Amino acid sequence: MKKLIFFLFATLLMNVGLLAQVFSTGTGTIKFFSKTSAEDIDATNNLVKAALDVASGNLEYAVSVNNFIFKKTLMQKHFQENYMESGKFPKSTFKGSITNNSSVDYKKDGTYPVTAKGKLTMHGVTKDVTVPGKITIVGNKAVLKADFNVNLDDYNIKVPANNASQVAKTIKVSMDCSLVKK
Repeated sequence: MKKLIFFLFATLLMNVGLLAQVFSTGTGTIKFFSKTSAEDIDATNNLVKAALDVASGNLEYAVSVNNFIFKKTLMQKHFQENYMESGKFPKSTFKGSITNNSSVDYKKDGTYPVTAKGKLTMHGVTKDVTVPGKITIVGNKAVLKADFNVNLDDYNIKVPANNASQVAKTIKVSMDCSLVKK
């Protein structure tokens, strides 16, 4: 399954690259944060794959659930095995586009507010999402940043009753990916 997902992602990058200018990375960052009165939980994944087709504004992300790193090993284990069930659902993805792509001048350094609209798939559930963010163009790089919230119930992510006070129902997600022109 991992090989199939990698092959599909690589094929997408190659096919899009033949048709238009593409920015991409395999080392983007996604963080999440859960705040409760009992405990704060945060994790970081620095191996996010992302691709942006400049002409169309099409945008894709792929995140391996097992690449999230926690401060506490036990939290990481619970996250992967119990909450995200990474054995069944190893990846989370976003496939969509930047709705105001024409407002971004990819040839001129600057920061541009953008909105991405598409389908977020997590824990085997796909939902339509709209996420505000910004693109900063610096030379041959496009830095994409966004903050948004994910409601665990929307993605059928269940927290065992004995841990319910330690995990927020809504998780803050922060994305920061520096994509390079290919």
